[in-house]
Order: sequence, then C-alpha cells, then structure tokens
Amino acid sequence: MRRNSSRTLVGAMSAALAAVLLIAGGLLLWGSAYVHNTVQSQLASQQITFPAAAAFAHPKAGSEITPNMIPSVSQYAGQKLLTGQQAEAYADHFIAQHITDMSGGKTYSQLSAESMAQPSNTQLSGLVSTVFKGETLRSMLLNAYGWWKVSQITYIAALVSFGLGTMAAFAAAFAFVGRRPESAPVVPAGHESITPAKTA
Repeated sequence: MRRNSSRTLVGAMSAALAAVLLIAGGLLLWGSAYVHNTVQSQLASQQITFPAAAAFAHPKAGSEITPNMIPSVSQYAGQKLLTGQQAEAYADHFIAQHITDMSGGKTYSQLSAESMAQPSNTQLSGLVSTVFKGETLRSMLLNAYGWWKVSQITYIAALVSFGLGTMAAFAAAFAFVGRRPESAPVVPAGHESITPAKTA
C-alpha cells in the first residue's frame, strides 16, 4: 500500500514538473521568435547593404575596404544587413575602421573637446559630427546584435526545457501506468489448506 502511494506521489510530482517545463519551453520559444523577428525587421528598415564582392578584390589601407575587413566583412559581400552576426561585423569591422581612419584613432569625446577649444575650425566640427553619427549607428547595430544573441539563448533554453519536460512526462507515465494492482494474499508454501468435511 505504501509503495503504491509513493509511486502516485512521484507520478503527480513528475506530471506537475512536466507541465511547468513544457509551458516554460513554449513561452521561451515565443520570446525567442518575437525578439528574432523584431530585430530582423528593425535591421531591414535601415536598408544597409554590404559592399559588393568586387570591392573586396583589392583592399587598401585608408580606403573603403581595408585588409583587416577581409576575414570578417567580406563573407557578407553584397548582402542586406538582416542578422545579428551581420550587424556585429558591420559595426565592429566596417564602421569602426572608418571612424578610426577618419579620426586618427581619437574618440568622439576627444574630438569634441578639441572642437570646443577651436570653435572656428569648421573642418574639425564636421569631423566631430560625422564621428558622432557613425558611433550612433554603430551603437544601434551592436544593440541589435546583443538582442539577437538573447533570442538565440532563449531558443536553446526552450529546447532544453522541452527536453526536460518530455523526460518528466515519461517519468509520470511510468509511475502511473507501471503501477501494479493489489493482488490477493499468497499462502506460504508448506501450509495445508483446510477443507470442510463432507457428510454422508
């Protein structure tokens, strides 16, 4: 009796755990799809396209395509920017390189301080504006990349949750279906049964 009640308790707990995990997996999967689609639509609205493959044929320092862009940016040549990986490559290996080339390695804050010290220097003022716009776009793309990674992590978490939920469901089914029915008491061997005497 005690064994059956233990199996029932384990089965009930496994069923409850399975329900929680499967629901969590569904919510995580929905969240992953929502973030993925939102990031992709936001990137598509920017209408950014990587330079054509021909532009990477002759990379040159200080030009639009520099040698260090070949391993990271050239793989997306001619493609529209629609994914987090593309956003990260464009931000950190394309925009950042051009900003470095224009500013001589100086940051926006450093250029801005110099511009305020030289208010009549229109060329420097224009450079500060360009660097600011470039850093703003770069920041937006890296933010999109971060959320893209979140969507990938939640997708993996959803799969894990579904897997654990399925295992818990099998454990619950085994606990309930595999339960043995109560059987009649067994007479120990060596004991004779007594039968009533027959009367003539």
